[in-house]
Amino acid sequence: MTASTTSTTAVEALRRCRDLVTPALQGAVDRLDPASREQASYHLGWTELDGSPGNGGGKAVRPALALLSTEAAGAPAGVGLPGAVAVELVHNFSLLHDDLMDGDTERRHRRTVWAQWGAPSAILTGDALLALAVEILLESESPHAAAAASLIARTTRELIRGQAEDVAFERRGDVSVDECLAMAAGKTGSLLAASAEIGALLAGACPAVAAALRTFGAEVGAAFQLVDDLLGIWGDPTVTGKPVLSDLRSRKKSLPVTYAVHHGGAAGVELACWLAGSSDDEKDLRRAAALVETGGGRDWAAAEARRRMSLAEKALAGVDIPPVARAELVALGRHLTDREF
Repeated sequence: MTASTTSTTAVEALRRCRDLVTPALQGAVDRLDPASREQASYHLGWTELDGSPGNGGGKAVRPALALLSTEAAGAPAGVGLPGAVAVELVHNFSLLHDDLMDGDTERRHRRTVWAQWGAPSAILTGDALLALAVEILLESESPHAAAAASLIARTTRELIRGQAEDVAFERRGDVSVDECLAMAAGKTGSLLAASAEIGALLAGACPAVAAALRTFGAEVGAAFQLVDDLLGIWGDPTVTGKPVLSDLRSRKKSLPVTYAVHHGGAAGVELACWLAGSSDDEKDLRRAAALVETGGGRDWAAAEARRRMSLAEKALAGVDIPPVARAELVALGRHLTDREF
């Protein structure tokens, strides 16, 4: 599959799955109290601050994985719809809380919920979305609804573990690469792994297929985080929505930074000293980015992202799933991890 074909297949799969999940997601959010419903609808991009229609929000990657995993198990996508809604609700619960914890006042070039309505409102709306995710799953007609709800509960615990470690790392100067990878596996990989499994679980897939899909999602999650960390330093602000060198500006101990500190020799030592300081002068930030690159962080992260995506594809190659579903899952994984930086 060529890069162009892969991208087209991924975009078409995302569009098809988003069209399927959006009405169900809107129906779920409509159950919330008026204040939480208003804030969730705004956060999801369905409305603007004045109540007028919005431009639609994110790409709905996690719901797409859930629906494609349902088809990978040989069932119609609709069987996995409650799982697709649930993972998107959990994802947005985490974003509402992340924005507050990180002090971010903008997401996708719009004011964040906490910046507009206050911290208590953002916390409550996020909590409401998390509770709603479990409710939607338990109402599913699938005989495996309870197992899917249990998966979401375990995944949320892992996601919170990763987030807690990420916060703790801000106060430490001795974070290892392995610790960073474990943190990312919780904060990012756990929900992508669950998304890639939950549709198959609702469809009653055999354990081998469910496990392969879970591994696929986890490895895509690792690759996605590595690429995201690269974009946090070298990404185009018009694409990422973040200022140039944003992760360095906030002294984030991302994967390429941590690798360079531990394996970058003299450049790593200088980078560690810079991280312990407080300068955010543009010249110093660019010097820090050069140190990450000289210390091998950029090349290692890019190579590791490719390796993780290869492992993801290998996981799917080991089980018998419909060729179209396999192709769409691989295309989506590559689409997420082949972003330029």
